[in-house]
Amino acid sequence: MTSAARRQDAPFVHPEMTKIIAWYASLGLPDTTKIPLAEARPITNRVSTHWNWPKPDMETVDLYIPGPTQALKARLFLPKPGKLPVLLFLHGGGWVFCDLDTHDRFMRMLAVESGCAVLGLDYRLAPENPFPAGHDDAMAAVAWIRSDGAARGLDPSRIAVAGDSAGANLSLGVLVGLREKGLPQIQGGALFYGCLAPDHETESHKNFGGGAYNLTTERMKWFWKAWLAGTPSAPDIRAAPLLADMKGLPQLYLNAASLDPLLDDTIKLAEKLKAANVPHKMDVYDGVIHGFMNMSRELELGRKAIADAGRAIKDMLKA
Repeated sequence: MTSAARRQDAPFVHPEMTKIIAWYASLGLPDTTKIPLAEARPITNRVSTHWNWPKPDMETVDLYIPGPTQALKARLFLPKPGKLPVLLFLHGGGWVFCDLDTHDRFMRMLAVESGCAVLGLDYRLAPENPFPAGHDDAMAAVAWIRSDGAARGLDPSRIAVAGDSAGANLSLGVLVGLREKGLPQIQGGALFYGCLAPDHETESHKNFGGGAYNLTTERMKWFWKAWLAGTPSAPDIRAAPLLADMKGLPQLYLNAASLDPLLDDTIKLAEKLKAANVPHKMDVYDGVIHGFMNMSRELELGRKAIADAGRAIKDMLKA
């Protein structure tokens, strides 16, 4: 599939996805962009716990790593003994919501499927901490893996970064940031249905952003406003990495959901990677909405997507 437009007239919705959309509707949740964050964040986290079980059992370590302005909470998942390559995972949530707990099952499953250690990071959230806070925190996490990872039994010579939605944005921003700073590049990245530039006029926004598929264009505008609050009108390429030149980036694995307003972000990124001769692969999962990988408890395509991503990460890190 090359365009969201082909699904405009009669989009296919997977039967399991139809049930999940109906379940969300039955909750009667308020619009969390229109209530105080002190109320909105607990609601988001509470709903997310529905998807977090069962969790693959493995050794986990909660720790704090040095950040640019404060110590940052992190969680290390170790799926097996030995010196393991490391996947830095940056959670989604529009740069405003979610944390290590909302994505705990997701990270555990990626650890199982990839055979890698996964380091989840609780980066600072917007709008209290707009760009570059989350980006700087993610860059600090890469530096920590390189400097202190070996002391934790990790292999700092084999690092990749991954994230969903806003986490995919941060992940690509890390790769761009390492290149821009002239720092050694890591081995690769995995970007899951990323929000990569503040372009709300794409075909996928027009086709899927009206509210029938959970994530809306208006909601994405609110998220971008929160994320870019501290930047000028022309966003930094690390904050909106789809605007960056892709030359010199490492291999990337991309995926997207066919009913996602952000679908065209990933399609455009794949086109830019191809033009820059960056090795990459893209999978588009049919009949599912934004955030579907976090719904793997009840969605077979969510489980398949995690397995596919795990294989891609395992290959890029030779795990």
